[in-house]
Amino acid sequence: MVADGDDHAHNGTMPPQFSPADANRTLPLVRRIVADILSKGRELQRIAPDQKKQAVGDRMWTLEHELRDHLVELQGIGCSFKDFQMGLVDFPSEIDGEKVLLCWRSDEPAVTYYHGYADGYAGRREIPAMLLEGVDVSSS
Repeated sequence: MVADGDDHAHNGTMPPQFSPADANRTLPLVRRIVADILSKGRELQRIAPDQKKQAVGDRMWTLEHELRDHLVELQGIGCSFKDFQMGLVDFPSEIDGEKVLLCWRSDEPAVTYYHGYADGYAGRREIPAMLLEGVDVSSS
């Protein structure tokens, strides 16, 4: 399951651009939201086989709406949730004049990677060190 977070393209507004420092400043909040998304996603997968039971169906409905709310909350920050297995989040940015996505995985201490829009996770590269000056990349 992938959440694309591309609503900005549909409503005519440009998504915010994040510097690496900006993206890392949002991480405490983003980390909490992603933890909730991953937890609720796991619960949804666990109970799905019993969805015909009324109580389980009701819980699934609640979880789906809570997940949607969390995804909208991330979009409101300006980032996009990409993957329920790794907890990937992309932040629109620009490096050396190229529009890119800063890429954070939920088990990483900081935003230290990026990739081109067409490259995806497989094309991740380290953010140039000069752009991370003053950013605590050891832990958050």
